[in-house]
Amino acid sequence: MATQTAPVFAIQRASDRAFFDFGWLKTHHSFSFADYFDPENLNWGALRVFNDDTVEAGKGFGTHPHRDMEIITYVLRGEVEHRDSLGQHGVVAPGGIQYISAGTGVRHSEFNHSTERDVHFVQMWVLPRSYGETPAYGQQAFDEDQRRNRWLVAASGEAGVDAPVALRADATLRVAKLENAELTYAFDPARYGFLFVADGEVTANGERLGSGDAVRIHGVRDVAVNGTGEVILWDVPPTAVRLEDA
Repeated sequence: MATQTAPVFAIQRASDRAFFDFGWLKTHHSFSFADYFDPENLNWGALRVFNDDTVEAGKGFGTHPHRDMEIITYVLRGEVEHRDSLGQHGVVAPGGIQYISAGTGVRHSEFNHSTERDVHFVQMWVLPRSYGETPAYGQQAFDEDQRRNRWLVAASGEAGVDAPVALRADATLRVAKLENAELTYAFDPARYGFLFVADGEVTANGERLGSGDAVRIHGVRDVAVNGTGEVILWDVPPTAVRLEDA
């Protein structure tokens, strides 16, 4: 007889995340990353990294390499400037996303485009469905109306899900800006969900959440989110983390 696993609706409070203050960078890690390592907190399904970063004016991450990872940056405030070894250069404004499919390897830099104001963004890494692919880059701007009181499908690699950014992963990123409204989402109980409150205050299935709070979801069919705030929702498959991904 197959073993039934209990549904998971686990809240990670903003204060429970790993936090590092480097002066020019203030960063919160939802999962193990860089100097923060917890073997019990490597990933949630295929979602491997979820970093909440604020970078000072004129500062940023110098050129560094990545490989075999889907990397998505969602800008909340300010502008992110990108350059990479593929010859790509772009600036991403609030509500926009930047996408790197690192594949066999890419080198890039990310900086605060402004010399006067900080930039706030979340960077998310998803494990790809296959390794050794040709690297790719893209970015996409969105109007606020596209996500006001509705789920905006920003990026996806799921079969049958249309999205302006195509991921090389069986995963979907949705975002929404709620204004005293409610949204629902139905998960396949075999998949994993990750709900993050970027700003504001909402309730999710009756649980109160504030800025920086997140919920890890598995085996729960329906999720109802209501209130006022900016929310990010991942729907990802169950995926084992390789040693080199950890």
